[in-house]
Amino acid sequence: MRLNTEDLNQLAACAVAAVEAAGRVITQYDRCELTVQHKAGGESLASQVVTEVDMLSQSVILRYLLPTCTTYDIALLSEEQLDDGSRFQKDAFWCIDPLDGTLPFTEGIPGYAVSIALVDQAGTPWIGVVYDPTTQTRYQAIRGQGVWRNGAPWQWHEPESSALQFICDRSVQRLPQFNSLIECLESLAGELEMTQLETTFIGGAVMNAMWVLERAPACYFKQSKSQVGGGCLWDYAATACIYTELGAWCSDFEGHVLDLNRADSHFMNHRGILFASNATMAERLLAISCTELG
Repeated sequence: MRLNTEDLNQLAACAVAAVEAAGRVITQYDRCELTVQHKAGGESLASQVVTEVDMLSQSVILRYLLPTCTTYDIALLSEEQLDDGSRFQKDAFWCIDPLDGTLPFTEGIPGYAVSIALVDQAGTPWIGVVYDPTTQTRYQAIRGQGVWRNGAPWQWHEPESSALQFICDRSVQRLPQFNSLIECLESLAGELEMTQLETTFIGGAVMNAMWVLERAPACYFKQSKSQVGGGCLWDYAATACIYTELGAWCSDFEGHVLDLNRADSHFMNHRGILFASNATMAERLLAISCTELG
């Protein structure tokens, strides 16, 4: 990519300012005034809910990022506006989710976040910035430079624990194979010398991935499927950058690098996703057949 280190640092600083400004808008919004709408696409309520806060957050973010599109000749892809296809012509594009986890936001529970990534045309994330308004925690990664948590270098390491955390959105509970999936994960916990499995099914994709790191040892995955759905490019781009820089595991459910500039669709259902706090856990999950997972 033609952008140099100084360019990336300046763009990352701009993304940090954008997520924090958007976070303030989200935090200050009175949920009693919310108008909840539904959009096409996706199979779950979580993927269909949209509010005026999503739009306000996007508007704030674009005030920061649009000038950089001109200065650095960057394209832009955001959840709440049409894809103009420029991400296939430019060297890089902003990949924005102004409010991931809109459903938990409307319910007043944790699990929502602002997410911004800079992705090159080949689909490699170079910048990843995530802001959790509920805890006012900011995560920032630049490819080859590391990760910062609230402005300080994040010296992340996986703690020892007697419990394996399985984190996912609530749609996993509606799967016909849910019970067998839980049994499989309980068996995996035993193999990894952990005494129990704990689950969290409330968050959006961005915070689910971040909770894997914050609550490690943990995993978050969605298997590949033929139906449209399963998260979009903007749900995973920023966290993929953070995981890469920390040395945690991020892949599709076939073990391949995530396709973060997919040409034929925004959705990631074609290969699924897998975030895990360590390679041993991820490789074991990848080795388990779909039949074993139910």
